[in-house]
Formats: sequence, C-alpha cells, structure tokens
Amino acid sequence: MNLVEQVKLAGVVGAGGGGFPTHVKLAAQADIVIANGAECEPLLHKDAAVMEHWAADVVQGLVLSMEAVGAKTGAVGIKAKNQHAVHAIEAACHGSPVRVHLLGDYYPAGDEYDLVYTVTERLIPPGGIPIHVGVVVANVETLANIAAAAAGKAVTRKTLTIAGAVVEPLTLTVPLGTSLRECIAAAGGVTVPDPVLAIGGLMMGENTDQFDRPVTKTTGGVIVLPCSHHVMERKFKPAKIQHAIGKSACDQCRYCTEYCPRFLLGYAVEPHQVMRSLAFTATGVEHWNQWAALCCACGLCTLYGCPEELYPKEACDQSKAEMRKAGLKWTGPTEVKPHPMRDGRRVPIKSLMRRLAITEYDHPAHWTTRTIEPPRVVLPLKQSAGVANTPLVRAGDRVRAGQALGEIPPQALSAILHAPFDAVVAEVTGQQIILTR
Repeated sequence: MNLVEQVKLAGVVGAGGGGFPTHVKLAAQADIVIANGAECEPLLHKDAAVMEHWAADVVQGLVLSMEAVGAKTGAVGIKAKNQHAVHAIEAACHGSPVRVHLLGDYYPAGDEYDLVYTVTERLIPPGGIPIHVGVVVANVETLANIAAAAAGKAVTRKTLTIAGAVVEPLTLTVPLGTSLRECIAAAGGVTVPDPVLAIGGLMMGENTDQFDRPVTKTTGGVIVLPCSHHVMERKFKPAKIQHAIGKSACDQCRYCTEYCPRFLLGYAVEPHQVMRSLAFTATGVEHWNQWAALCCACGLCTLYGCPEELYPKEACDQSKAEMRKAGLKWTGPTEVKPHPMRDGRRVPIKSLMRRLAITEYDHPAHWTTRTIEPPRVVLPLKQSAGVANTPLVRAGDRVRAGQALGEIPPQALSAILHAPFDAVVAEVTGQQIILTR
C-alpha cells in the first residue's frame, strides 16, 4: 500500500484549519514540500508545541511526503522566535534533505501565497494553488499525522491551544469530539463572567458562545474573551449593520489596501475598492467584486488597518460569496510583482496584539501531558473540505479505537472519520455520530 492510500485510510486532513484532505495533495507531483509552522494567529502555540515535542515525526512526515510527490527539496517554515521548536526541528533535519527556513514574527506569515514566496520566491498565479508552481504545503501537525498514517495509525486526536481569559493557558492533545467546555476546564476554567470563544484564532477564527462545540480535526485553538471585549463586540455585530456602517462612513483612505498582504505581494486585492462598491449596489457589482476575489480573509484590513473601525474584510467575504453564487471566476490581471514596500509594511505580532488589546493574555501556553478522557464525544461527519462521511455504524454498535466510523462517498472529496477510543455508538444522525465509553 502506498503512502497516498495509507493517508486516505487514516483520515489525514489539513490540521492548520483548512481541512483539505491530505491524500489528494500527495497524489500530485511537485519539486518542493513546505511544512507550514508559521502559526501567525496571536496567542496560539499549537504548531510550536507540535514541532518542539514531535519534531522527528514532523520531519519524517515531510520526507515521506517528498517521496510521494517526487520532490527533491523540503523546507520547514518556522518563526525564529520559537527557539525550542527551532532547535528540535534543526536536530531532526540533520542528515535529511530538509532545511529550516526561519521566518519573522509578523502576521500573516502562514498564508500559503506569502509562505511559498518567502521560502521559494515563486509567485502562485492569481486564483491558483501552490501545486501550480510545483509546491505542496502542509501544516506541521498534518505531517506528524502522515508519519503516523504510514505506521497504520488513524487520526483520532487533536492538539490545540486554550488561551485568553482562562486560569492556565495551555496546549494539550485530546480525543476528537471532546467538547470545548472540557478543554477549557482543563485550563482551569474561565476568568470572566461573560465568556465567548474565538475558535481557530481572533483574526480568522469562528466566534461563538457555544461551549459544547466538539473539537474536530481542524480545531487549532480556542481563545476565551469576555463578550464585552471590543474585538468580540465588533465580530458579533450583524453583517447587515457592518455593511451599513461601511456604506455610510468609508472615506476611501486606502489603509485597508496598503496593509493587505496579498496586495503587497502584487495581487489585485484592493479592499477599499470593495468598500466603495457598498455605495454602488445597483451598478458595477461584478466589477467591484473582482477586487475581493483573491482576498485571503486574514482580517488585517478590518482589525488593524482601518482607522474608522469599518469592516472591509467582511465586505470582501460578501463579495466572494456573491461571485460564487453567480459562478464568476477571476478575470483580472495575471501579472504579479511584489510591492517595493512589502517588507516595510509587515505587521509585527506584538503591534497586532496591542491593536487588538490582548497583550494581557500573551502567555506561552506550553504543551502539557494532562489528559482528558471524556465519557462522551460528538463527531461531526464533515470535518474536512468537501462532503460529509457516509456512516458505517448504527446506534448500539460497539466500536474499537481507530475503527472507521464512516466512508467517503463515491467520487467525492472527503476524509474518513475514526473512533477515538473503544466505545458504544449512542446516536447516528445525518450530521454527527455520538459515542459513549
């Protein structure tokens, strides 16, 4: 059995948040594989912990991936500030065809377009993906999971950071399906009376007040903040109000565009033009939407660049949704040339945290061996890009740890789901499987 099939059977997906089924990436041909350990979301330390404690697995997964895609070169993109992780990875790379590429402490260093250019000086074509320039990019935890898949082990656990307004910020590894409430309890509980959650990070994550949400294959971290925190107040504002504010108040200062990492890399992304379209909703919608098509949704424009605290990122999100609904594809400029001020306009993480008013929560959140053994887990049937699994089990079935609970529908994009421990199937619906010990 080759690595692609092993990875498919193990249910490996992009663990950095994207969730793209990894077996599809490894079926391609490339000449370089990049391990994405940039981890640029403020307060999250999951990837640094993975590289520090499982460096050998990360590098082994990277070498196996190189062999699968025919690559001669491998590189680990890692921030120089994470010294313990850097030392561990450098030691693991010794004698291998893998090199370490040190990154600065800026946001968003982990954006694939940015990372590929920084490591290889190759510019992904507008609307393209890394393979279009001969590159495969995988999160470092994904690579550790690839090494495990080669040994016949399925993805049944997830490493994540619990940070923000908790007693003891930490990074830990838990069974898939564990509730966020149980993870937060392992961090000593919350320290504010009105907590809400940013799942996956403050900049690009999902915001919720639902503490019983389950950990999935793409949960990289949870940041707890009071609902009265200014950033959370902004994020929970209804989209209709966000756009109405932008329509009435945007003065076209261009700060959103001038800080945009994709614009600085040379792509035709201009959030101020998208904001302008809010005032012209009866004409030119398709034209203005083009300026949002290549947006990476990093959120810098909304949460850092705009001096009036408007919502250009959210306007871009809406524009991209409208383009998908209308079946519109990118038809703009194809020539890409990095802006001469690109390096000078990078946003340091420390500056970003000050703007977000979260410096008081800036703690290491070291990895802990502390374990959670939940009596019950909820496993969504869709935990990756593509479609949901088709269940293979029924209520009342007994399952073993690592047993496949679902299968990929014919000719579909998905990733197989497995039981995290020996259990009884308590319930099966069209959306999830519930297991009890």
